[in-house]
Amino acid sequence: MTAISVILRDGSLQNLTGEDGLSLMETIRDAGIDEMIALCGGCLSCATCHVIVDEDWFAATGELGVDENELLDSSDHRGPTSRLSCQIAISPALEGLRVTIAPED
Repeated sequence: MTAISVILRDGSLQNLTGEDGLSLMETIRDAGIDEMIALCGGCLSCATCHVIVDEDWFAATGELGVDENELLDSSDHRGPTSRLSCQIAISPALEGLRVTIAPED
């Protein structure tokens, strides 16, 4: 299990524990955080699981794929450390990961 900190849109902090091998999106959604809409369920066909990764953790989340990059381009809130949480796999290497749920488009 991996500890993750999630900042909600109102600025409050939720500390979660994610099961290794699941996606960050699943971890946030399964914790009951309603801001994680994740309409496509992790099929990489929307951008409703958009998160902003803390700058110190961005490299640890891996490379953006072409499809992820294109979907993020559709967001008005894309930043330099934007990721789709469905594309980040929970692993011990992400212990202490900190992300912010992006504003809704």
